[in-house]
Amino acid sequence: MNGKVLKEAYTYDDLLLVPAYSKVVPVNVSLETKLTKKIKLNIPVLSAAMDTVTES
Repeated sequence: MNGKVLKEAYTYDDLLLVPAYSKVVPVNVSLETKLTKKIKLNIPVLSAAMDTVTES
């Protein structure tokens, strides 16, 4: 890190996503994941931003 100290941290119980209308059409959404410049997967692959899950 660059020396910054985070003063607040949130968990899933601290936040709420409110449903709302969206103009995004599902057929136009890409869930593609790039592993390298030449290798792509057509599935979403994400790592949780939690140290107990990713052990970073």
